[in-house]
Amino acid sequence: MDKSVESFVIGIDLSTQSCTVEVRDAASFAVVGRVRVPLEGTSPPVSEQDANDWWRAVVDGFRSLSSDVDLTRVGAISVAGQCHGMVPLDAQGDPIRRVKLWNDTSTADYLAPLLSRIDEVDWSRRVGSVPTPAFTISKLAWYLAEEPYNVVHTRHVVLPHDFINFKLTGNYVTDRSEASGTGYFNSVDNVYDFDLLDRCFDAALGWRTLFPRVLGPSSSAGVVTPAAAAALGVPVGVPVGAGGGDQHVAALGLGVDTGDVVFSLGTSGVVITSAEAPLEHPRTMVNCVANAVGGWLPLVCTLNSTKVTDWAAALLGVSVQEFDRIALEVDGRAPIPAFAAYLDGERSPSLPKAAGVMTGLTGETSRSAFAAGVFRGVLAGMLRGLDELARSGAPTSGRVIAIGGGARSPAYVRSLAELLQRPVELIEEPEATARGACLQALAVMGQRSVMDVVRDHRPVSARVVRPVGSASWASIKPAYLNACRVAEAIDRRDF
Repeated sequence: MDKSVESFVIGIDLSTQSCTVEVRDAASFAVVGRVRVPLEGTSPPVSEQDANDWWRAVVDGFRSLSSDVDLTRVGAISVAGQCHGMVPLDAQGDPIRRVKLWNDTSTADYLAPLLSRIDEVDWSRRVGSVPTPAFTISKLAWYLAEEPYNVVHTRHVVLPHDFINFKLTGNYVTDRSEASGTGYFNSVDNVYDFDLLDRCFDAALGWRTLFPRVLGPSSSAGVVTPAAAAALGVPVGVPVGAGGGDQHVAALGLGVDTGDVVFSLGTSGVVITSAEAPLEHPRTMVNCVANAVGGWLPLVCTLNSTKVTDWAAALLGVSVQEFDRIALEVDGRAPIPAFAAYLDGERSPSLPKAAGVMTGLTGETSRSAFAAGVFRGVLAGMLRGLDELARSGAPTSGRVIAIGGGARSPAYVRSLAELLQRPVELIEEPEATARGACLQALAVMGQRSVMDVVRDHRPVSARVVRPVGSASWASIKPAYLNACRVAEAIDRRDF
């Protein structure tokens, strides 16, 4: 490959709903092109996708961009992806079955026996988190129990972004951030915990050859193979970054510092902070996963976020934009109902069979109060997570940053600022994860540290939303937790 013509880097964001491919100029880091390819929709409890559809979406994205961007000038690629999903592959590297995604809660019953063999304190000490049904180990438990006919053909178990890296390079590799969400990787010693796996499953599979090799943050996953180059229209031999989990790579794109708190409002609701050392005693809801630069990214992930407000808007027969406006019209003196937004069950706390509950409804409850309650309910689940992060010792005194599709909603952002009684920063980077992947690509192209590249290209806040109104998280928490207690007692299967 002629180094003199390199001028572009590409970041890929493989999310639950779509695959985004972003091209940036390597010198200015300006966006040159961006395309989003939708993926098959999913809905818990059974939430699955075909891994081959992911690769087709990547190829479609590159081909769409090729009409406006000279892809022969691409100098590096990096991939971020949805976390936790279990991708079983055969000896040829082909997917054996559809991928159970992070929000597939049908594996919940298979996790309980594992937690009886290894208590929560030991889980947390070993891997930094107590696994929930979202974690890969839950999917693995289901797979071993329910599909032995597929297990016998399984030679590799990888994660979503690992699969795209394999299609690009032919190598079975991952990174710390993705591996630390499996439930069987120790991110302090940077090793898979084979003893934990043996205690959970005996020697059901050859663990030592089953999982991908874990790369360092600035390592290369390999180079683009001739077959991948022909499919994508890029040169053979283009280096590929290590990549990472979507939220972890988004933190790179946002330039998150230690103590900053990120509220990611998308399919899931994730509250994230950054730490230079692992938490010594993370609470049950907290996942102390590795970040994409060698440190840690303590986070709490809720299952129900912007799809809840989408649902409520449809319920009222209005657009999401109109629903946003209705919520902002609420009388500041009107009582607002409390909402445990467990429409698909919940991940944090782990309540896969729970259902949503709204309390405090009266004959005086207006449409605007109902709408405001829906927005607050989504945010309250994340604020509960922020409390757990602080109790676990995570630093949370830095900036508050809102990202994701929900960050474009004035109702979400204004409600968050009011409940926190802190300013909320908005960074005008509509695709933080793709941006972070581009930074990884820039680092591997220049053979530099990812952290150095992130510092050179840290984005500035485009707008700060300051709190207006007197409501606070402390003032609504008792009613919210009461609604949660009712929701926790419900089994959605009874309806």
